[in-house]
Amino acid sequence: MDQPASNLDWIDKVLRHVPLFAGLTTPGIEALCRSSARLKAQPGDLVIEEGTPGDTLLIVLSGELEITKREGDREIVLASRKAGEFLGEMALLEQSPRSASARAVQPTELLQIGPEAFQSLLESSPQTATTILRTVASRLRSTEASLVQSDKLAALGTLAAGLAHELNNPAAAIQSSSAYLREAFEKWRRLTAMLSGLDLAAEEREQLATLEAGLADQATSATTDASTGVEETRLTDYLEGIGIKQAWEIAPALAAFGWTIERVEPLVTVFAKSHLDPVLQWLGSVLVARQLVDEITVCSKAISEIVRAVKSYAYLDQGPVQDVDLPASLEDTLVILRHKLKHGIEVLSDFEAGLPRVEAYAGELNQVWTNLIDNAIQAMDGKGVLELRARRLGETVEVRIADSGPGIAPEIAPKVFDPFFTTKPQGKGTGLGLHIAHNIIVNRHRGRIEFDSHPGRTEFRIVLPIRLSSPKPSGR
Repeated sequence: MDQPASNLDWIDKVLRHVPLFAGLTTPGIEALCRSSARLKAQPGDLVIEEGTPGDTLLIVLSGELEITKREGDREIVLASRKAGEFLGEMALLEQSPRSASARAVQPTELLQIGPEAFQSLLESSPQTATTILRTVASRLRSTEASLVQSDKLAALGTLAAGLAHELNNPAAAIQSSSAYLREAFEKWRRLTAMLSGLDLAAEEREQLATLEAGLADQATSATTDASTGVEETRLTDYLEGIGIKQAWEIAPALAAFGWTIERVEPLVTVFAKSHLDPVLQWLGSVLVARQLVDEITVCSKAISEIVRAVKSYAYLDQGPVQDVDLPASLEDTLVILRHKLKHGIEVLSDFEAGLPRVEAYAGELNQVWTNLIDNAIQAMDGKGVLELRARRLGETVEVRIADSGPGIAPEIAPKVFDPFFTTKPQGKGTGLGLHIAHNIIVNRHRGRIEFDSHPGRTEFRIVLPIRLSSPKPSGR
């Protein structure tokens, strides 16, 4: 694939049309050519691989390359490079691994320039150095914009999937409970008709009326699941012992509403043996129906809470600048990320009472909380303690978000807010989450964001002015 770049005719015909070399003299081009190599790539050939050492600059002489970046299982297309364009300058300047991959999309010819020749080129041609620096700045802006948009879409997809899962559970429970409720209602209607046909004694009718009147005040027991389970077993055995049919079906509902053997025994004394079974069956059917209605109510409230949190989180139908209740904003973010929290994350919240609302770009502020909390969850590998705190400091409000993860190594701490810097494995992140958070807090809100980290604890501290027009908060 490599060929020496020593043909002067080829140099005159090709290199002089490359804008990067416009300022080079013929001796300069000849010197460059002697220290570089020509490469040929066929469609599909990987010319640059993300994560590999960035030790060469590539000039596209003919053909076309597609620039992509891996994020999870997705391949994001960032740009294309055609004849006259160059690539690989960032990794070469920073002496860092390649941040993206390049693949030929048609037969392509390139000039490969090594680090020594590149350094010599910069020193001998100020015009070339200026062109490279301008291109680097432009590409950084373009790449960042592309990845920010892609990151937003990916985050939206992840949040949507998590919310769909969170909504599916109560929705499925409502559907299931509704079907059982229909059956319970039919059973209750049939048993009510049966009771009305019984020849009950006056004492029995009085006891039945008392039972019916008390049903409105029945509430599920506050006892633990373990205690309820024990009572279910005792009730089932007792009811079977006195000849009640399908005791296993009505005992759980009785136990759930606080019925015990001692509470059932007076009914056994009052009702005739032939009347006792239909009375208890009727009572059980009523309590089963009540239990199902309560389950539907709980699930409906869960769905309403999620929908309310999503509307608040997204600030739907509202202007970008809002007076934000920070504790509520943080709590809404926790609801949005609940699917990631409930498998081993303990959340400790400590919000000062009476915190003032903060004038802010509400949606962007929620993006900061999402990025920081999501990073904390990943740092703890889904298990640990997440702390959220907020307090007033003069004309500012301070928010602290801490996790019990392994911490940030001192040698990389100065880079955490840099664009494209990430400690995650290759292809697992864009390295923009903290960079975006920094820009939103510092540039958009005139606030501060800083962190303190050691093994077992990392804490981010965000200070926001109460009003956007307030002076920028000073340091600690």
